[in-house]
Amino acid sequence: MLSICLETCDGAGYALPVILRWDLEYTGGVPCDSMTATCLYDAGMAEILPEATRFTAYQDGEIMLRGVVDAYEISLSRQGLLVTLEGRGMAALLLDNESEALTYERAPLSEILENHVSPYRLAIDRREDISGERYAVASGSSQWKALQGFTHRFGGFDPYFMPDGTLVTASLWGSGKALKVNGDTPLLSLRKRESRYGVISQVLIQDKVQGVSHPVSNEAFIKAGGQRRHVLYMPRSTAEDRRYTGEYQIAQSALEQLEIDLELPFPFAAMPGDRVELSLARLNLTGQYDVVRSHSRMDEDGERTEITISRRETLCGYPEQLPSASGRSGKAPPPTWA
Repeated sequence: MLSICLETCDGAGYALPVILRWDLEYTGGVPCDSMTATCLYDAGMAEILPEATRFTAYQDGEIMLRGVVDAYEISLSRQGLLVTLEGRGMAALLLDNESEALTYERAPLSEILENHVSPYRLAIDRREDISGERYAVASGSSQWKALQGFTHRFGGFDPYFMPDGTLVTASLWGSGKALKVNGDTPLLSLRKRESRYGVISQVLIQDKVQGVSHPVSNEAFIKAGGQRRHVLYMPRSTAEDRRYTGEYQIAQSALEQLEIDLELPFPFAAMPGDRVELSLARLNLTGQYDVVRSHSRMDEDGERTEITISRRETLCGYPEQLPSASGRSGKAPPPTWA
């Protein structure tokens, strides 16, 4: 059973009454994880709700999501007087706050974390040690963008948040948890979508100041008949800047080219970063996929999980980042589905 505890700005705690409906969505990136929960209103909430700033959701004693309380709503219905809370994971603190415009001639990851993460008192699990030269944070960038741009540019990965609110500076993909879905798995629904729309075949980087043009191509998509060129202008850029920008644009455009949605009749079946091995011969769906979104909920229809899986294949020569850690919590992987 899911339970939720609130924390007020003065440090007081409050456990919500029995929750009637709840919804936890995990994305592994942006937009960040989110929570919605509805319970019966209690008179003791009158002073608590306006002061609530943090929430922690537990399932059988395990933290399923810790984050920021965004809003609450009190409503009267046939079920009685209800309270609905909305919140987001701790990534919200980095997404909601803007960075100053900064230029780093040379910076280690520790300096980036000190400037863009530490002010928000977030727990950090630093697993990678990277540094970079000539890194600029544009005016209006969020603190998340400042960090994510640095780690992606110089480490080839995007950081992520664990359910307990800890920021991990490593690749999310390849947690070590392997899940199997076959003909005996109790699937409630399945949907496969493959879209060519939006996938870039070539990016032409132009530096008009230096009079340089640099094409970067998505050879696999071109061989499959794809044709969608983008032109970007980067004044006074280096060859490395142009190459990275083109490859990044192509990789981002292909992230949602293939997606498969699975619905299972139990909560928290998988989390973003987990691997799913499909063996559904009747639908011609086989092979390994990555979980990119997970949506667990409980309502009048019971508990269930909707997961979206895809392939996070890298393009244009990027190495696949798959750390050997056994899982985000440091525990051994749980058993696979039969």
